[in-house]
Amino acid sequence: MKTGIQKTAEILEQVHQLESTLGLKNEACRSKFLIHPDFRSKVFLFLHGFTAGPYQFEPLGKAFFNMGYNVLTPLQPGHGRSGDWRHQNPPPLPTDIKIYQEFVIKWLQIAKTLGQEVVIGGLSTGGTLAAWLALEHPEQIDCTLLFTPYLGSRYSLFDLLIKILPIYFEWFNKDAPGNFGYKGFRLKALRIFLELGYQVLEKAQGCVSAPILMVCSEADHAVSRSKQQDFFRRVLKQQPKSWYYCFDDSLQIEHRMMTKLEDNDYEELIITLAKAFVESDLTWVEFEQMAKRITQGQAHDQIMRELNFDRQVSQQLSAMMTQAFGCEHLKCINPNS
Repeated sequence: MKTGIQKTAEILEQVHQLESTLGLKNEACRSKFLIHPDFRSKVFLFLHGFTAGPYQFEPLGKAFFNMGYNVLTPLQPGHGRSGDWRHQNPPPLPTDIKIYQEFVIKWLQIAKTLGQEVVIGGLSTGGTLAAWLALEHPEQIDCTLLFTPYLGSRYSLFDLLIKILPIYFEWFNKDAPGNFGYKGFRLKALRIFLELGYQVLEKAQGCVSAPILMVCSEADHAVSRSKQQDFFRRVLKQQPKSWYYCFDDSLQIEHRMMTKLEDNDYEELIITLAKAFVESDLTWVEFEQMAKRITQGQAHDQIMRELNFDRQVSQQLSAMMTQAFGCEHLKCINPNS
């Protein structure tokens, strides 16, 4: 096994060398690999969002690395490249979804050399790719963390425009703090993810997925929460070990929810949810029952003992199920609301 890890370490070093040769927009876009010197019980493969980079998963990746796991967050094809990108010279983002699909399959195989169980996660279009992978190869994946996956825009008009317009588009928040990626893109580079989102929704209707944690936010004005909820309900029919959690609008957690540098002042809540899901074997029904017991005032220690959560996660989950965090009447875990 040590020989296999050494070979993988060489592959990861080659990735960094290639990124340096091609030239990166900045160091935040470089692939992030947090690797222990030996094979571990779990390895995490994280997929960043559209036009962004691996920096989005740095806090969550460090949290799992500190728990003793290996973590891979590769830079996706065409992303993070240095250059004078603008309308006349758009960034080199792929316009064929097969390029991304081959990319994530390749990294799934690399991940398997570093851990007994593979956990995949993704934000936005990275979440779309992770959802596709969870449906295509559920037998190879222990569980999946979907952070506001892009399955369609919040407003249907935007989907129509993405389908038909051949234009270059700049993000409205292109100069926002923490935006280390591209400021704009050709719409056809995003169109392929919209089409993949439709395919993922359809496939979830009758296929078993790897267990899924769906995390969304009422304050997310970029993507369709109703489609996220629809996807979760379809997955749940085939895969009972799946959870749903939606942040209340009052927390103002927007689409870029992974870090404080971007839109989330409650970064630690993302980490808490992910830890609890990965470390637990609770079904959706059991998770609902746990939430109800929390709202009924049962002690942290009792829940911790019975559900095998560590003290910190138990206390943080308890806090997240309260009205103070906008979870009145447990609407935060209601995928039908």
